[in-house]
This record gives sequence, structure tokens and C-alpha cells, in this order.
Amino acid sequence: MPKIIKDVFPRDSYKESIAVGRDLLVFFKGKGVEHIQFLQMRYIRTDPANYPRYLFGSASAGHKAYLAGGTDNYGRLLSSVDMYDSVERGWEPLPSMNRARRQCSGVFMDGKLFVIGGKGSNNEELTCGEEYDFELGSWRVIENMTEGLNVKDYAPPIVAVVSNELYGCDYAEKNVKRYDKENNRWITIGKWPVNVSSMNGWGIGFKACADKLIIIGGPSSSIHGMLELHSWVPDGRSPAWNLIASKRSTRGSVYHATIISIVAESTTE
Repeated sequence: MPKIIKDVFPRDSYKESIAVGRDLLVFFKGKGVEHIQFLQMRYIRTDPANYPRYLFGSASAGHKAYLAGGTDNYGRLLSSVDMYDSVERGWEPLPSMNRARRQCSGVFMDGKLFVIGGKGSNNEELTCGEEYDFELGSWRVIENMTEGLNVKDYAPPIVAVVSNELYGCDYAEKNVKRYDKENNRWITIGKWPVNVSSMNGWGIGFKACADKLIIIGGPSSSIHGMLELHSWVPDGRSPAWNLIASKRSTRGSVYHATIISIVAESTTE
């Protein structure tokens, strides 16, 4: 894989990333954005977002990425939302959310953008979520959306969407839960892999890839450090995790993880 340009973006700089289509966006606190095209194995310098931010919630659909909330370079809490088009390579603002928040999570589900949890202006824990309807061009608050997921003063909600169903990791109980949209509640469906540990929700990756949920992490007791990738296809039953890869790691944990699904194109004559 191409390496990050170290002379422009220091290795120790705070980073966040999001997949958009077949590309990757990497955000560097106070430094800028890198747009990486994996098929061409090259970097594209990208104009900064309308509102430079970190600790934001993010989601993507097709060739568009959405960034919501977070904190700007002056420590101010944001309610603003930006959309990045990886084809046009440009930013466009969306209407702001009802509530400013940071350390929140974002998902795209049922054709709508959801921003979940986070911390408010007084560093209070926000249990609400917000739903953006693209047809109406407006946000709707969903009260108590994270209740039952045990999100308490630590990491952002650990969530992912597969087949328009929202799943979350309860790091206090080490359970995987499914969100009941009709009743606005979380239902426990089983445990996450036994070899994966977290520090109050930090240190693991929980992502969707096609019809699979992926958990990335390692055991906290590992002396040399180990990262494992486990997958499971939600089928209405208790999770049966499949170990698909592992590697030695200096930490045995991840700061952030992004999954890009690249399907080889075939031609017929």
C-alpha cells in the first residue's frame, strides 16, 4: 500500500479515516486531507472541508462521504455537516444538526444519514441520535437512541450497518446488539470474539463489509501483540465468528480502521 507522506503529515499526527467508494480519505488534525486512490495506488491532494474538524462522526454511501459534528481547530464544538464527492473532488455543506456534538458515530441506513451519541457542549453524554432525510433536507432527533448500548463517557458508539440493519458493540458486556428501529431499543444477539479486548471501547474496529460484520482487535494479555480479524454474516442467530486473518502487532489494538470493498471487474466477449 502507498505510505502516508511523512514530511507533510507527521506520523504522530492525530488521524481519522473513512472509505468512500473505492477510495480512502485520511484526515489529519489541523493539517488537511489526503484522498487515496487504491486502484491507481496514488495520493490526491484535496481541498480542506468547509469546516476543518476532528472527533467527528462519518458515514459514506457510493462515492459520497459525510462528516458531522466534531471539534474545530480552536476547540469549538460543531453541529455542521459536510459532504465530500470523491468523483468531483469537492465539498458541499448540508444543513446543520439540531445539536452540536463530538466523539459521535455516523452510519448510512435506509437511504438516510444517522449521527449517534457523542458529547455535548458541557461534555455531557448525549444519548440521542439524529436522522437526516435527504428528500426533506432536514434533521430529526431520536431521543435515547444509545440507551441499552452502555456508552458511558468513553469511546464513541461502536456501530455498523449490514443490509440496512444497525448493529452495535456493548464494550461493557462484550455483547453484539441489534437496533430495533420500530421500538428504538437494542437487542442482545450474542458475544463478540473471545480473543478481542478493548479499553472502554478503544482499541477495536467494528465495520461492515458487504453482507458481513468485521471485528478487528486482539487480546489485552498478548505479550508480543496480535491483531485478529473476525467476520460473521448476520443471520438472525447468535454470532458464530470466523477468524479470517491475524498478524503480529506492536500494540495488539487499533487506533482506527477502515474497510474498502473492491470487487474485481470482469468483461465478457
